[in-house]
Amino acid sequence: MTMSLEPGEAPVTLDEARGWLRLGASIDDAVVAGLIRAAANICESFVGQWLMIRSAEDAVPIRSGEIRLAVRPVIGVDDVTLLSGAGDESVVADGDWRLRIASDGRGWVSIDEAGASVQVRVRYRAGMAADANGIPEAIRHGILRMMQHLHDARDGGGGAGGTPPAMIAALWQPWRRIGLAR
Repeated sequence: MTMSLEPGEAPVTLDEARGWLRLGASIDDAVVAGLIRAAANICESFVGQWLMIRSAEDAVPIRSGEIRLAVRPVIGVDDVTLLSGAGDESVVADGDWRLRIASDGRGWVSIDEAGASVQVRVRYRAGMAADANGIPEAIRHGILRMMQHLHDARDGGGGAGGTPPAMIAALWQPWRRIGLAR
């Protein structure tokens, strides 16, 4: 189970989105903010990475070897906690676990001694950039285009059978990270 503990900053501002959609007043801000979130989520799913750095938490059964973190690119681990079957928690000391980060941003944590614990919880940070200015411009432009596509397709409009323009995939493709387990 992976979850983002905080939503983080959006990779596109409300003003940029309103300007792209040629909307004036702030009366539609909630709708536009929802479009930004939806487009950013679609982008993250496509590229296989979180855009904005935010906190994540994985809780997985303990197995021998390394524990693969679910979100990338991993920036760092905040803490590792062992969980017993009875619900007891034990924080693992910093020197008793190791983090390995691959060139594609995937992260693995290994624990020296898990004892009788049945599960491990890893809290970590992952994402491409701390703020919108750190996101590559092609990704941001693709998010604006996806947001426009979603806006145009509301109420069944938007032509092209609801298929996003290929231009969006072309903009995001260089940052796409896919792979097999391990």
